[in-house]
Amino acid sequence: MEAIISTTDLRKQFHSRRGAVEAVRGVSIEVGRGEIFGFLGPNGAGKTTTLRMLTTLLPIDSGRATVAGIDVARRPKQVRSLIGYVSQLGGADELATGRENLVLQGRLYGGDLASVSSRAQMLMEILDLNEFADRRVKTYSGGQRRRLDVALGIVHEPEVLFLDEPSTGLDPQNRAHLWDHVRALRSRGTTIFLTTHYLEEADVLCDRLMIMDHGQIVAEGTPRDLKRQVSGDSVLLSLHDEDGALARARLLIAAEPYVRELTTDGDQIRLYVEDGSAALPGLLRLLDRERIALKSVSLSEPTLDDVFLHQTGRSLRDAGSDTAVSPA
Repeated sequence: MEAIISTTDLRKQFHSRRGAVEAVRGVSIEVGRGEIFGFLGPNGAGKTTTLRMLTTLLPIDSGRATVAGIDVARRPKQVRSLIGYVSQLGGADELATGRENLVLQGRLYGGDLASVSSRAQMLMEILDLNEFADRRVKTYSGGQRRRLDVALGIVHEPEVLFLDEPSTGLDPQNRAHLWDHVRALRSRGTTIFLTTHYLEEADVLCDRLMIMDHGQIVAEGTPRDLKRQVSGDSVLLSLHDEDGALARARLLIAAEPYVRELTTDGDQIRLYVEDGSAALPGLLRLLDRERIALKSVSLSEPTLDDVFLHQTGRSLRDAGSDTAVSPA
């Protein structure tokens, strides 16, 4: 597959009173034309910093990046003409209507009024904006505004669309609708590069993804291939940790031949087994025999959170507040 985005050893530092912080630490990426490619990771992992370098909004400290074969650092103006960018905050003028925003954006990219107006109308139909296109943006709901943001990012027909946390703040229904629209854009030939900290978004939307933590890539591949890296099913046991119950349970369970991996976090034990439904009854009997009380137990197939846990030793769901890089 032809690569439309390529980076080699991309690096970025930020300086503060406490010294230099490495936000991006040697990131190398290959994104194929027509893919939905995702960066998954906790807030502060370096995802947005990487995206901002690729979109020419931040200078690159070292390494090399190209978009559509054009060097990002050497020819930023040409790169900007080929890409669309939708930030976390959006960029619409709230006092203008959706249609006015789209026409203005297209004109700023050099389009003539007739062709821009036609393109704006087509996008309003594709992204279900027609009903409120002539209302001021300040009256839009969160989902309506996010769809307008995407339309603004593609009104000039870019080769690559960069989406930074596209569904943050949306309810599940609007998030699912936005995913449908993103897939439709990909089907029309647009390459989409998105950052997200939502596990489900990365799983269902991305053709390929990289998982990022502390400015580095910790895993990459298709969602399915990444989950295959985790051995078997995941069993999560929550215990009443009285009289050393957690330590005793850990020793007992680790000795079982069917347990492939085991980690503890607070009063929880997470283990991986080949067949969770077959192993679970034996685990429960083992703990009952030793009079170790359970608060809860859950069984699941591997998720992207399990991949992150496997690579970093902590859960992606809980990792957002302890990373040191800035910005995200």
